[in-house]
Amino acid sequence: MGQAQNLQLRVTVQEAKEATSPEYINATNQSTISQSRNFMRWLRMTIYILFVLSGQSAAMLLGRLYYNKGGKSKWVATLVQVAGFPILIPYYCISSPENPTTSSIQRNQPCALILALIYVSFGVFLAADSMMYSIGLSYLPVSTFALICASQLTFNAFFSFLLNSQKFTPFIINSLVLLTISSALLVFETNSTNPSGNSNKKYETGLLCTVGASAGYGLMLSLTQLSFQKVLKKETFTVVLEMIIYQSLVATCATLVGLFASGDWKGLKREMEDFELGEFLYVSTLVWAAIAWQIFTFGTVGLIHEVSSLFSNVISSLGLPVIPVLAVIFFHDEMDGVKAIAMVLAIWGFISYFYQHYLDDSKSKAENRDVKEISMLPLLKEVTDEQDGFKKIYVKVPLSTEENVQTYEH
Repeated sequence: MGQAQNLQLRVTVQEAKEATSPEYINATNQSTISQSRNFMRWLRMTIYILFVLSGQSAAMLLGRLYYNKGGKSKWVATLVQVAGFPILIPYYCISSPENPTTSSIQRNQPCALILALIYVSFGVFLAADSMMYSIGLSYLPVSTFALICASQLTFNAFFSFLLNSQKFTPFIINSLVLLTISSALLVFETNSTNPSGNSNKKYETGLLCTVGASAGYGLMLSLTQLSFQKVLKKETFTVVLEMIIYQSLVATCATLVGLFASGDWKGLKREMEDFELGEFLYVSTLVWAAIAWQIFTFGTVGLIHEVSSLFSNVISSLGLPVIPVLAVIFFHDEMDGVKAIAMVLAIWGFISYFYQHYLDDSKSKAENRDVKEISMLPLLKEVTDEQDGFKKIYVKVPLSTEENVQTYEH
């Protein structure tokens, strides 16, 4: 009985020592800091998701408003998509640069020529892709345009498989099939309502340009991720902002060259005067559309930094089925059975993909938790005690086990 009481006393004293030990306090502080960082990360992700959804919806609706009320220039609509990048410059200037580590200093950084080639090629690519989006939006109802844009996730996943070693799972395959069918229903729907004054040829051109722009957007995201991995070899928020600002600058210059070379700039004054809502709202529509596109871009960049480019595209695809509902409310677009089915399939495909991301995230957290628990296991420690002619050895084991102390008598 006395030996049992002594054993229990030793266990209690040992647990008290563990609770006040520097290792235990340090582990507790690290756990608290980790929880705080995890909360802030989810808060930032929530803000970025709201930016993506709100910016994308507002930009597409304002773009449709521009065409509906008398806007005709595809070059102006393209310029609006890429020319709002100056609003990111103040944030870039005040953002604190990341402290370089020894490994990053020793790593071979890309030369200025390679960086210039990346920014210029991506900028020209962005300008061409934005032009195709502008043509598609001008010839299609915004509801049809938005649902076809949902196919960009399919293209992004395909190019990610080829360029970024993306793995396919049953849920991802299911998502790609559903989103492909959703877009195909609208592409092959010949009885869709065309915007007034547009011929069937223009409608078909709008379909092809929208599909091509979605494919180009998916390819550009994959190439951007590839450049981070193979060339820049880092994905800090500052570097991502530099990528967006410089490529947008090149895209803006390329679009301005097209605007003046095509002669569209000569008709801008007349277009402003003939705008149904007036000159002030003409300028306001373009300015707010540019701001909305940059809010969308900022949210997209944030999600790329926090998670991945593919996840950012998934969130973008989530907002696309919402736009047809808004188009019915604001522009009185027709919501027929085919569009309703396409919207349901798009939402279903997104849920399937997001569930796969949830499984991957849960698996990653479980693996990190197991590694953390193993690293925090206390070392086995022998405590000897001479009593009644016997040598007792107490072996210290983790407190989470059922038996806290094992006794061996010699």
